[in-house]
Amino acid sequence: MELSDVRAYYRQVIGPIQRIIRAVDGVSLKVFEGEIVGIVGESGCGKSTLANVIMMNIRPPLFFAGGSVKLYAQDGVLELQKLGRDFLKERVWGREIAVIPQAALNALMPTLRIRRIILDVVKSHDPNADEDEVIGLALKRFKELGLPEMAINMYPFELSGGMRQRAVIAIATLLNPRLLIADEPTSALDVVTQKMVLKTFLDVYKKNIIKSIIFITHDIATVRQLATRIVVMYAGKIVEDGPIEDVIGKPLHPYTDGLMGSVLTPEEEVRKRGLKYIPGQPPDLSNPPLGCRFHPRCPYAMDVCRREEPPMIEVEKGRFVACWLYAKK
Repeated sequence: MELSDVRAYYRQVIGPIQRIIRAVDGVSLKVFEGEIVGIVGESGCGKSTLANVIMMNIRPPLFFAGGSVKLYAQDGVLELQKLGRDFLKERVWGREIAVIPQAALNALMPTLRIRRIILDVVKSHDPNADEDEVIGLALKRFKELGLPEMAINMYPFELSGGMRQRAVIAIATLLNPRLLIADEPTSALDVVTQKMVLKTFLDVYKKNIIKSIIFITHDIATVRQLATRIVVMYAGKIVEDGPIEDVIGKPLHPYTDGLMGSVLTPEEEVRKRGLKYIPGQPPDLSNPPLGCRFHPRCPYAMDVCRREEPPMIEVEKGRFVACWLYAKK
């Protein structure tokens, strides 16, 4: 996928007052086949909105304000922002891109058996799908992900949290999408179940069921177990992008440094830098600061940071940062 200068805003109306929340504001991002990309940042930085933009699942109050979202599909390049919802539903969602949303444990209708949920999902993409073939495919996928066949005839509330999450992954990958987006998929799970779910993601990746993963989380320790590359977001923008071990071991952007330093971790290379915190609060995205959006909280802020937005610079091969500290070198 390739996102170029993507902007997606929320329209918030409170009585006679209308505000525009710039949740994703000028984001450019490439995701290559074979990658597992972790997207991290504080709550409210635009991570989940970015997931909706990648899917082009745009519904009010969210609206697409500009940029392009290109999908390099098996049969050519699709500019998703130009396509209608019906086309996306039939040709793209579930087949090229699938998403595991936030609160995925609640995504399964509690009054329907898993079998019925699977059939409803597949028939929303292909109304003429053969039910026996669909269930046979689902049973095969359940087995691949370590779920008992009997689970397909159970209600969601009869499954443990880990089994429900794996069932959601099985359903999301049933049509072998090339890109899987997982939005905070382990946030409501205990650490043992988290490990099991992360292993499930690695299984669908290593078994070539999917080609690439975008893993969205605020948990650095979790994303480190899975991702090969990390993208750091702040206030609707990407501030750093690079190989995960490089970014964790030697963060370039002051925000990334503060974010990594605020995490309690047993890893010595991170711990030796000392526990830190980032003063202040993220900006109001209806009225973001001029220049670099991090400058009100940044200990290295210069005059140029308050006036001009920093460009994204490739400091070394595969390592990108949007910071005037590097632009001036």
